[in-house]
Amino acid sequence: MKLLMIRHGLTAGNLEKRYIGTTDEPLCEAGIRQLRSCSYPMSEVLLTSPMQRCIQTAAILFPGQAAQTVPDFRECDFGDFEGKSYAELNGDPQYQAWIDSGGTAPFPHGESPAAFRQRCCDAFSAAMKQYADAENICMVVHGGTIMSVLAEFALPKRSYYDWMTENAHARSCEFDGRNIRFSEKL
Repeated sequence: MKLLMIRHGLTAGNLEKRYIGTTDEPLCEAGIRQLRSCSYPMSEVLLTSPMQRCIQTAAILFPGQAAQTVPDFRECDFGDFEGKSYAELNGDPQYQAWIDSGGTAPFPHGESPAAFRQRCCDAFSAAMKQYADAENICMVVHGGTIMSVLAEFALPKRSYYDWMTENAHARSCEFDGRNIRFSEKL
């Protein structure tokens, strides 16, 4: 099966380099303009996160195509860090503790990175089983969702952060029902 994973377009929070997870932020004008210059192939199945930035991205890229929302494709809950930038968090002892953990400690009053990644991978597995007969699937999701799925399923194995994907960019892959073979970054 061909698999296309697209990260949503830019939001104001992305431009300001803020932790935007559970904030249901829309695309900004720059993000809309960027998406209008993109062209990705249509697919049989279009899956999105429930966040409006992903739904809007899918609607711009694939006008008229119905999308199926996958609730657990939503971005991580950054808890107390939500909506804040590095500059605002710099010097915060909780933020420093999270940095010192290598990004593995739970976000204060938020989700643990391990639980987030597991949630994304479980949702991916369930979606791939549900649409196992499809020849091609497109996911319009968050950077963290893409990173989680590829870190778990892609061969050759790479770390979570190696799979960073920029806004409005995509990763085109093949999924054999068990592993993802990375073909190209779009």
